[in-house]
Amino acid sequence: MVLGGLLPDTAAVNVLVVVAASGLIWIGSGWLEEAAEGLSTHYGLPPVVQGTVVVAVGSSFPEFASVVVTALAGVFDMGVGAIVGSAIFNILVVPALSGLATADDLDSSRTIVYKEAQFYMLAVSVLVITFALAVIYEPVATGAGGVLSGSITRPLAVVPLFVYGLYLFIQWQDTGDYEAETGADVAVAREWGRLAAGLLVILASVEAMVSSIESLGHAFGIPEFLAGMTIVAAATSLPDTLVSVRSARDDNSATSLGNVLGSNTFDLLVVIPVGVLIVGAVPVNFSTAVPMFAVLTLATVLLFGTLRTGLALTSVESYALLVAYLLFIAWVVAETAGVTRVLPA
Repeated sequence: MVLGGLLPDTAAVNVLVVVAASGLIWIGSGWLEEAAEGLSTHYGLPPVVQGTVVVAVGSSFPEFASVVVTALAGVFDMGVGAIVGSAIFNILVVPALSGLATADDLDSSRTIVYKEAQFYMLAVSVLVITFALAVIYEPVATGAGGVLSGSITRPLAVVPLFVYGLYLFIQWQDTGDYEAETGADVAVAREWGRLAAGLLVILASVEAMVSSIESLGHAFGIPEFLAGMTIVAAATSLPDTLVSVRSARDDNSATSLGNVLGSNTFDLLVVIPVGVLIVGAVPVNFSTAVPMFAVLTLATVLLFGTLRTGLALTSVESYALLVAYLLFIAWVVAETAGVTRVLPA
């Protein structure tokens, strides 16, 4: 049943739920962007900090809430493949669509390239190191195929959280150095209310959409790995997509690109560790995680290069990012069909 049993679980109903949820996410993302802009103006936050912290954490709220809910229910699963799939979608598709949504090139900056992008690459490295420490100090019995597995415990989960604390410290220092422009008075209470309303609408809509997509996947026999890496990953990244595209159309490239990198940084360094802290210990397949993070690293390097050339993302570069994502999808399909064997079974 769809929506807790309120609607019948049929293909037609699930499609309608996906369409309706997409519309609600569009509305919620608009409230989120407007509230973030108003609050950032009131508190004197730089545009980059607005995108990488305020908007990014807000658009990542569905993933965060989902991890907390499933962990409390005792059914938490790392889902490294789905998480990395969503991160790759954010890195390749979201900037590409934002770049194509603008009349001119999507402007980048040295702050985006030399601080946000490089810190995000650090976040990927820290998570891989955390997984490696789990294999070294908390090994799990090796399977028949020689698969390396480890258990991430609470002490190990604190490592990425400390790194995110460093990220917030850097943003706080940049905020102190920023000279905010004086503008019109902002109704702070109203903007906080709009921010909360946008988060609730996005959360409820994404949960309904993911549930319907999973039902459609089971109905049409789509393998879980393929659905998680592509369809579900795109669905959970929809808030990030809409927020970034809206910001790009409003000529706010700092918020648009900052949301992409800040959201992924938050997902990797906060969302996964919080789930581990709630559960206590979570097994991770290191043999699968490392190749996936290698692909994510390549995607990040590609985005890093396109943003640095001319400090702008051109239409040609946007299409190149989309082609790279299509190649990633083709590889995932090949892995699912058994054509390639990069990932252990």
